[in-house]
This record gives sequence, structure tokens and C-alpha cells, in this order.
Amino acid sequence: MTQRGQWGSRLGFVLAAAGSAVGLGNIWKFPYITGENGGGLFVLIYLVCIVVVGLPIMIAEVLLGRATQQSPVPAFAGDSGKSAWQIVGVMGVITGFVILSYYSVVAGWSLHYVVLSILGTFNGMPVEDIGKTFGAVYQDPTINLGWHVAFMGATIGIVYTGVGKGIEAAAKILMPALFVLMGGLLIDAFFQPGFGKAFDFLFKPHTEKLTAAGVLEALGHSFFTLSLGMGAMLTYGSYLGKKDDAVSASGLISLLDTGVALVACLILFPITFSFGMEAEAGPGLVFVSIPVALSQMTGGQFLSIAFFFMLFFAALSSGISLLEVVVSTCIDKFGWTRAKAAVSMGAAIFLFGIPSALSGAEEGPFSTGWKSVFGKNFFDSFDYLASNWFLPLGGLLIAVYVGWVMPDQRRRAEFESGSRFASFYGVWLVFLRFVAPIAIIILFLYSIGVIDKAWLS
Repeated sequence: MTQRGQWGSRLGFVLAAAGSAVGLGNIWKFPYITGENGGGLFVLIYLVCIVVVGLPIMIAEVLLGRATQQSPVPAFAGDSGKSAWQIVGVMGVITGFVILSYYSVVAGWSLHYVVLSILGTFNGMPVEDIGKTFGAVYQDPTINLGWHVAFMGATIGIVYTGVGKGIEAAAKILMPALFVLMGGLLIDAFFQPGFGKAFDFLFKPHTEKLTAAGVLEALGHSFFTLSLGMGAMLTYGSYLGKKDDAVSASGLISLLDTGVALVACLILFPITFSFGMEAEAGPGLVFVSIPVALSQMTGGQFLSIAFFFMLFFAALSSGISLLEVVVSTCIDKFGWTRAKAAVSMGAAIFLFGIPSALSGAEEGPFSTGWKSVFGKNFFDSFDYLASNWFLPLGGLLIAVYVGWVMPDQRRRAEFESGSRFASFYGVWLVFLRFVAPIAIIILFLYSIGVIDKAWLS
């Protein structure tokens, strides 16, 4: 337990777990997929999916971690320590390892844009040149490798320090700082001429652009945004005390994660609409459209610094949890010290991520020239595997294990222990056993192409 550690307080757990859930998916991906799917109705479906799919699995992961006081692999081992369900934990560790290897590269882009903003690079720059900046960054191996080193170094340093003095202490700084930055940017967005249009776009049920494929995208994001299916919530839950209210904490984490995603939209869309840009800008919304718009605003340089710091804080808090999944497994399964696990696994993830950092280099000595069986480069291939295979399967198997394999007496006792929502056990179990698995199976079939997008358009 000395090596594993425990949370110093319930607040520390909530902030750390919320930090795991709040990441680039909230501030980068959710706004652009909301824009692509027409706003309001898509948001409403997303919120429903959070409640009926995301939250039940979130509770299951946290409860399993608290019940076993173990990381993903031994948590599924059972009393004999030899259960075949351990493969679910192995999948989670592999998923965390793979995701962090390329997630670090994206996080590096946010750091680079912080520097560009501090230097005033976008001040007075022609709009078309600002738009080209991201493409140049993506293709520059020196920039990508350099920030990959910096981000992984920061992540390793925090995890190395431990649960209480490292992860929890960092969460108590990063998350309040993130909320303060978001609050300041939201106040500024409120006074933008496009705020009313953005509010209407986000909260009125527009149906023009939403398709069945968009509904499945809302379902998929509601699942992925909570860091489910990779053992992160299970690992963080394992540092809880036996009497901590895991159910209400899971609800609060889900609420914070969803709130950040919605506030991010209320920050981005007013700026976008105020300068005559389209909401459906796609992945370039954050790294292209926002710098273009901010460069034309009074105080735009300061706002740009704040925005990309916010993006970096969100990325770092998620990166910490991804590394902790791998580190805690090495501590529990192999008896490694935390120092050895953090440094060695962090270094391994960094090395594994180098091809992703070089994926944009189309020419020259750093060009990989490699295409996988999916016809994608390293970066896109790892993202495809993690998002479309590992995470849905991991989430599905966690729901099946806790919902059907875990003895009912133990499952009920864990749900009710310290919980103010003990009377909702039966409702939660129905969603966990039936609603969530069916939804994930449909999502998985869609993600791997068995359900054709053309059928759903």
C-alpha cells in the first residue's frame, strides 16, 4: 500500500478522476463534432447517452477498483488469481500505453501554441498564414519530437512522485486552474456578438444536420470522454477507502466532465460565429479557426495564451491517468517500485510514440513512409485501434464482468457501501447489464464498419 498509495481526500479523488476524464476530447473533439452534427439535438442525445451508458460503466469501474484495491490486471484475476478475465485488465493496460504514446503528440501541439501565443506570433499575421501554421507544425518532426519529450517528462515526473504527493497534488492545481481559465474565457465569450447565436446553436434542438451516424457518434463520445474501457477509473477507484461514496463521486465526475465539454462549446462557438466562421470546421476548429479569430480580437494574445494553457492542463491531467494505469499494474503485478515503474514505462511509451511524432513528416530523413493494414500512418493507426477496438471492447467486457460475473451479494454491498444512492442499485444494474452492452455492441459494429455509414445517412 505504501507503493500504491491512497487519496488523501474525496476531493482529491474527484479532481484527479475528473482530470482523467476531462481532456482533449472535451475541449478539442466535442466542439467540432457538435458543429459537424448541427448542435442542439446532438448535444441532447449526448447528454442522454452519458446518463444511460457512460455513468453506469463509470460506477462499475470505480466500484471494481475500490472492491479489489488493485490495478486492472489483478482486479479481474478473481480469488484464485488465475481467472481468464485478466485479459480485460491486460487490454486496459495496453490501451493506456498505446493511447498515451500518440496523445502526447497532440498535447505537444497545445504546448507549442502556448509558446506561439506568448511570443505574439499570430499578431498581425495574415489570416491565410495562420491557417497554414498547424499544417507546418504537424509536418515538423523537430517540433513534434521536442514537445513529445516535454509532455512525457512532465507526466512521468508527476506519476513518479506518487498518488498523494504527485497525482492528487497536481490535480488540485491543474483542475482549479483549468476551471478558472474556462471561467475567464466564458465571461469574455458572453460579451462576444456571436454568443446568442452560439447559445441557440448549442441548446435548441436543430435537426437539419443530425443523422443516425451522428447519433452513434454522440454515443461513442459519451463513452470515450469519461476515460472508460482502459482501466483508468478502475485504477483511481483502487486508491479509494472502502467506505468512500463511489457512486456519488462517479456522478460528480461525469457532471464535471460534461460541464467542461459544454462550456468549451460556449467559449469556442461565440468566437467562431462572431468572426463569420462556420461551426463545422472539423478538427481544425481549435488549432486553425480559433487562432485566426483571436488574432483579430482586442486582447487576443492574452486570450490565446489562456486558451492553449487550458488545453494543455486538460491534456496533462488525462496523460497522468493513462500512465498511472500502466505504472500501477507494474507495481501490483510485478512488485516494482513506483520509481522504477514510472521511469521505465514512461520511457517505453515515449519510444513507442516516436513514429506518431514523425507521422506528419512526408519527406526527408524523418519520413516513415509506413502504412498499416488500415492504410493509415502510425498516428492514425494507433488512434483507430484504440478508439474503434480497444475502448469499446474494454467497456463492454467491464459491463459484462461487473453486471453478470461479479457475485450479486458482493456487487450490491459495494454499490451500497457509503452511498447515499443505495436505493438506485436495481436501476443501475439494469442499465449496466442490458442498456450499456447493447449500445456498445451497436457502436462497435459501426466503428469497425460492419454497420455501414451509408446506411445511416
